[in-house]
Formats: sequence, structure tokens, C-alpha cells
Amino acid sequence: MITMTTKGLLLALVGAGALALSAQSASARIVCNASGDCWHTQGDAQFKPELKLTVHPDDWKWKESEHNRWREHDGRGYWQGGEWKSM
Repeated sequence: MITMTTKGLLLALVGAGALALSAQSASARIVCNASGDCWHTQGDAQFKPELKLTVHPDDWKWKESEHNRWREHDGRGYWQGGEWKSM
């Protein structure tokens, strides 16, 4: 038999778990390619290793000596050869 306290605790745990999952999937990243194109991506996008992309935390900033540039986009994908490739 489940008591009211136990039921409340279970509901709180389920709610906390759902919140943790939603926060994790909403995380943003900065991705850069070898040509210096950098863009924001939502969530933890999976890229093929042969694309040689570097994934950084959302608060990452490149150094003044690095020659990167922001490239915005629509949808999920990556920059390659100056073109946006949708995934």
C-alpha cells in the first residue's frame, strides 16, 4: 500500500527526471569545421567523424588569432565547402 508521502515523493522524482531530460535535450553547442565556419546547433547533434568537426560548449569563444566566422543556417546539418548540407 502506497502512502501519500511515498506517492508525493514518487511524483517529485518523476517530475525531476522529466525536467532533467528536457534540459539536456535543449542544450546548445557551437560547431566549427576545418575551414573556420562556426554555427550554433541545438541538442547533441551526431556528426560523422570524417567531417572533422569540432563541437564546443555554447559559451565557447575563439581566440583573436583564430580565423573563424559565424555562419547561420536553417534546420539541422553542417557547413562544408561554403555550403550548408542538411541532415
